Amino acid sequence: MRLVFAGTPSVALPALEALLASPHEIVAVVTRPDAPRGRSKRPVPSEVGAFAAEAGIPVLTPRHPREEDFVAALTDLAPDACPVVAYGALVPQRVLDIPRFGWINLHFSLLPRWRGAAPVQRAIMAGDAETGATTFRLVRELDAGPVFDQVRLPLAGIETSGDVLTALASTGAGLLTRTLDRLAQTTPVPQPEEGVTLAPKVDSADVRLDWTAPAVTLDRLIRGANPAPVAWTTVEGERLKVLLARPAADEGLTPGDLRVDKHHVFVGTGEGALELLTVQATGKRAMAAPDWGRGLRTATARLV
Repeated sequence: MRLVFAGTPSVALPALEALLASPHEIVAVVTRPDAPRGRSKRPVPSEVGAFAAEAGIPVLTPRHPREEDFVAALTDLAPDACPVVAYGALVPQRVLDIPRFGWINLHFSLLPRWRGAAPVQRAIMAGDAETGATTFRLVRELDAGPVFDQVRLPLAGIETSGDVLTALASTGAGLLTRTLDRLAQTTPVPQPEEGVTLAPKVDSADVRLDWTAPAVTLDRLIRGANPAPVAWTTVEGERLKVLLARPAADEGLTPGDLRVDKHHVFVGTGEGALELLTVQATGKRAMAAPDWGRGLRTATARLV
């Protein structure tokens, strides 16, 4: 089957690699345009774009998929299907109609739960007991197309978003390949109207820690925001990122109060305490929380 693969970040690479190793033919890759990164702000290719170029695959980087040059190029490529993983742009209907079997999306949730840009982050923050990956046909409505197949992943309540995305990128690559293998013989099933939830992008403003919330809620927020955008708080007027923590026994602390000893840093919350495990102060590298705690300037410092 002739395929044009669409994807942008590194989480899409396992699927691209799996398809390159399959009997299917990747005739081109579509990815987002080069973007400024690092201190130099120099435009660099996306992870998918860089990988494809290294592999000798033609790379298309339209600013938007509605651009006439891109529409013409995709039409000339005449793909049977366009597998897509975290591409990052809405595809207009006339472009959805170009491949014979449509655009087949690998999405990292058990649709219809968590439609949107941050399904794994939202699942962890909500305390879901499981998540998974879904292959479905793209339609104009956000993540609402009919479903081909799913894989499920139980959550133990200790995973970060990075952990889960790594696992789903791997198992999802196999799921997408199997879906494409039998695409011509499979009829996708419409999503149920019940159980729809939305997963909008998580910004830094969404993950400031409110110490009046329960410790369990804060732990989920911290794990969901790791590796990005990373949960944060302030101490002595400076921002402190909290990368890892865990609920602890009630230390008798009021919300935001700290208790630091040689091996632990505890923070009071609205319900229970939270033990900080890994933190990152402004201008510093990530470090074990007790190492950070020993460097506090005052014994009465608190998190706000």
